[in-house]
Amino acid sequence: MSPAFGAMEVEHYSKGVLLQPFVHQVGGHSCVLRFNEKTICKPLIQREHQFYETLPTEMRKFTPQYEGVVSVSFEEDEDGNLCLIAYPLNGDHDNLENLDNSDCEPKSKLLRWTNKKTVLLENEKISKEWVRQHRKEEKMKSHKLEEEFEWLKKSEVLYYTVEKKGNVSSQFKHHNPWSIKCHQQQLQRMKENAKHRNQYKFILLENLTSRYEVPCVLDLKMGTRQHGDDASEEKKANQIRKCQQSTSAVIGVRVCGMQVYQAGTGQLMFMNKYHGRKLSVQGFKEALYQFFHNGKYLRRELFESVIKKLTELKSVLEKQESYRFYSSSLLIIYDGKERQEVAVDSDPEDLEDLSEESSDESAGAYAYKPTASTVDVRMIDFAHTTCKYYGEDSVVHEGQDTGYVFGLQNLIDIIKEIRDESSE
Repeated sequence: MSPAFGAMEVEHYSKGVLLQPFVHQVGGHSCVLRFNEKTICKPLIQREHQFYETLPTEMRKFTPQYEGVVSVSFEEDEDGNLCLIAYPLNGDHDNLENLDNSDCEPKSKLLRWTNKKTVLLENEKISKEWVRQHRKEEKMKSHKLEEEFEWLKKSEVLYYTVEKKGNVSSQFKHHNPWSIKCHQQQLQRMKENAKHRNQYKFILLENLTSRYEVPCVLDLKMGTRQHGDDASEEKKANQIRKCQQSTSAVIGVRVCGMQVYQAGTGQLMFMNKYHGRKLSVQGFKEALYQFFHNGKYLRRELFESVIKKLTELKSVLEKQESYRFYSSSLLIIYDGKERQEVAVDSDPEDLEDLSEESSDESAGAYAYKPTASTVDVRMIDFAHTTCKYYGEDSVVHEGQDTGYVFGLQNLIDIIKEIRDESSE
């Protein structure tokens, strides 16, 4: 049985859970959806699924927790609005009995996320006249919203002002243009394939941002090579070109996406992969500096924690015989919410000691839970990962993934440079 969070009722889940866009997705092309507060899901790719089910124990603290598999289908109403619903796999109820369902409700009790608007479903007593009027008003707004989304999706670097009302974290709704883009593309693909299939397998993974009030997320594409062993000649040439024209070929890492909260202005800053590809090595360093800067000051108290975690990950990967993590990403996450009790010039060693005490290492790899005051470092996206244990692979590599390790070392060195220069 896959690791899970807590008790749930299968009968309740069997009614279906509505999937919503995961608003903290900053990179990648695969659609990531929100299953509940602590869990996300994404389309199942057999190679990635195999990786999560067989990954070495020492790597588990550096990957999202794997939660199992669900069946996802989509529905379309009379207005052409689409929504995605997750159901348990046939005969797989035992695998889901322990999944935390506290934040999941059947589709009849939820707001339906659509590619055009949000339709209210839960109050069946609302009159049909009100519903018709509501939809009419929403349609009038939709054209303006779609125009805005098109503009947002074309912007490589975007600053979006967060509303000042209520809690900052409550304002993270539909602001991230990359998550909107990926969600709409997924809906369109499923709609086009509707005549052939309407059942898709998705894997459930830990939501790495759930413990942070205002997640700041950096998505880094790691390694000097991005194409898998099974890539077509066209795909191979395309990926090689992207590496050669970016920092991937020079330092083994490039920016694939970024989301940073600017406390000074109350804005969210988004940077997408197209901008990341254009950065020089100096531009990459400046982007890292920007990621750790909240608009008021540099979050220097985070450096020692992230350097320590990256160094530990490097040590772990150096021991992984034959693994190749082609096109894999590395996430760095921290909380953008200002913590009044932490002084700007706090001793990094004191903060690191505090974070280490909060991590129950003795309870096993899956008990690793960084606090909101620390940086989290995790590997994601394993669709092109290979190793000698994958019997069907025609190519078997030997030794460590030198391209990935090379990128990690350069990343560590650049962060150290930023740290040292900021303290002068």
